[in-house]
Amino acid sequence: MRYRILIERGDQNTAYGVIVPDLPGCFSAGETADEAIVNTTEAITLWIEEEINAGRSIPQPSPPAAFTPLEDDQSEQWMWGWAYVDRAALDVSAEHFKGTRSQAD
Repeated sequence: MRYRILIERGDQNTAYGVIVPDLPGCFSAGETADEAIVNTTEAITLWIEEEINAGRSIPQPSPPAAFTPLEDDQSEQWMWGWAYVDRAALDVSAEHFKGTRSQAD
């Protein structure tokens, strides 16, 4: 599965921050963009596991067309990216996801 992520650019004084728009409250950070994405993949995995343990359904990743381009004044601070999560590693069955398995992969 791949989730669209929004990365806030860091600099020598601040870390890169990441939010996952499809998963409310799911966020992460890292010293570099690559580290932030790796940490976000772990955050997504933990978020999904927690939702399943609470008996809630997991939202399907939104299609790429659902995300609008950033405005010029936003693109210096933010950038879109992807975080990939191996659903097989989650040991999650399709009924936990809203929609079909093919939509979530």
